[in-house]
Amino acid sequence: MASLTIRKLDDAIKSYLRLRSAKNGRSVEEEVRVILREYLEGSPTPSGAALARVPVVPAEASASVPQPARRTGDGRITLIIGGGIAAYKSLDLIRRLKERHIQVRCVLTKAAQQFVTPLAASALSGARSYTDLFDAESEFDAGHIRLARDCDLIVVAPATADLMAKMANGHADDLATAVLLAATRPILLAPAMNPAMWSNAATRRNAEQLRRDGIHFVGPNAGEMAEAGEAGVGRMAEPLEIAASAERFLRPKPPQPLAGKRVLITAGPTQEAIDPVRYISNRSSGKQGFAIAAAARAAGADVTLITGPVELDDPKGVAVIHVESARQMLDKVEAMLPADIAIFAAAVADWRVAHEGGQKMKKTAGQLPPPLQLVENPDILATISRLKEKRPGLVIGFAAETEHLIDNAKAKLKRKGCDWIVANDVSPATGTFGGDRNTIHLLRREDGEISVDDWPVMTKDEVAVALIAQIVEALRTPA
Repeated sequence: MASLTIRKLDDAIKSYLRLRSAKNGRSVEEEVRVILREYLEGSPTPSGAALARVPVVPAEASASVPQPARRTGDGRITLIIGGGIAAYKSLDLIRRLKERHIQVRCVLTKAAQQFVTPLAASALSGARSYTDLFDAESEFDAGHIRLARDCDLIVVAPATADLMAKMANGHADDLATAVLLAATRPILLAPAMNPAMWSNAATRRNAEQLRRDGIHFVGPNAGEMAEAGEAGVGRMAEPLEIAASAERFLRPKPPQPLAGKRVLITAGPTQEAIDPVRYISNRSSGKQGFAIAAAARAAGADVTLITGPVELDDPKGVAVIHVESARQMLDKVEAMLPADIAIFAAAVADWRVAHEGGQKMKKTAGQLPPPLQLVENPDILATISRLKEKRPGLVIGFAAETEHLIDNAKAKLKRKGCDWIVANDVSPATGTFGGDRNTIHLLRREDGEISVDDWPVMTKDEVAVALIAQIVEALRTPA
C-alpha cells in the first residue's frame, strides 16, 4: 500500500472514496482499509458498475459538496500539541473536549513526543494521532491538507515560542506547521513558555503578527512555572478554559432576545436583627432567584441581582448586591431604577422588631423572655408596583404559600398592583424551600381577568428559563 497514491486512481473511485469516508467520519486511508477488510471477509462491496455511476467531483468544486450531518452540538477539532512541559495538560484538554461531544484528532510535533505519546493521545481522543509529514499511510491523499480542512477549528496547545515563530514566518517544515499553513479554518493558540520567553521582543512581534493574521489566543496566564523559582505570565491556560474558548468557536451564540433590556431581580431571604446574634428570617435558599438571574443574563439582559444572605456563588455576568434586611433591600432596589423588568423572587421577612437590641439578650433562669414588639417591614413589591415614575414596564412578584395557593396568589396580585405573580407551594412536604425543584403557577392580568397557567414539576433552572421565555414572548406581543 505504500506505493499506492490516490492520484493514480481514476476520478470515479477517488470521488467514491472521499464521499464514503466523509459519510462514515473516517479518513480516506481508513476507509480503504475497511473496504479491503470487507472484501476479505466476504462482505458486499460496490461493483465496478456502481463505481462507474459515482459522479465525478472536480477538486476545485469539492468545497461545495455537502458535508454529512453531524449530531447537534458536535464539532471537529484538529489539536496540535507542541513540545513543552505543558503538553501533559493537552491530554486533559482532549478529555474536556470529548465531554462536550467534540471530535478530536491530534497532531504531535517531534518535541511534543518527548512529553506525551501518540498512543496516549489516541486512546483519549478515540482516533489515530498524526506525527509525520511524510507518513506514507496518511500522505497518499495529502493528509496534511485533510487535517487542515476536515475540521471546524484548529487548536494549538501548548503553543511554544518556536511554533509561534514558525507560524508567524510561514514555515512548514513538519506536519504541524504544514497543517497550520494550509488551514482555512479558525486557529486558536494557547501559548505556554517561560515568562522571559513570552516577554521577549521577538515573541511579542510574532504574537502581534499572528493576531494581525487573524489567529486567536487564549492565555497565557500568570502563575508559577514548571522551573523552580520561576513565575509570571507564560503559563498555559487551563484545559477547561481552552475547551470553553474552543466551544465558543464551534457553537453559535444563542439568541439574546433581552439584549438592551435592564432586569432587576431580588432573591433569597432577609434577616431582621433582634440583637447582635439573633434575627428573624425564613428558609429561602435563593436558588430560584439566582437561576432567574442567570437565565436573564443568558438571554442578553443587563441584570442586577439584589440578594439577601445565601450560600450561593454569584451568577457570572450579573451585577450582584448583597444586603441583609428588608429596608436595605428596598433602598438598593430603588437606587437601581429605572429598569425594564423587575422580578421580586426574594422571600422578604414581613416583620422586624421595633427596637433592635444593642447587646445580646440574656436569659434569666425562671423568667420568661422579654416580649418582642414587631412592626411591619416595607412592602417592596407593592412599593415598586405603585410608582408613578420609574415603574418597570413589567413587574413580577412571587407568592410562596402553604395553603389555598391560587386564591391567595390572586388576592396578592390584586393587592400589590404588580403585573404577574409566580405562585408556588412551599409546604415542608414539597421540599421547595432549599430544594432544587419547583412547581409553579403563573398568574397574569389579561383583559381585566386573571389567567392561571399550571406548570409541571421542573428544576429551578428549568423554571427560570421558562419564565424568561414567557417574558420575551410578552415583550414581543403588543399590549
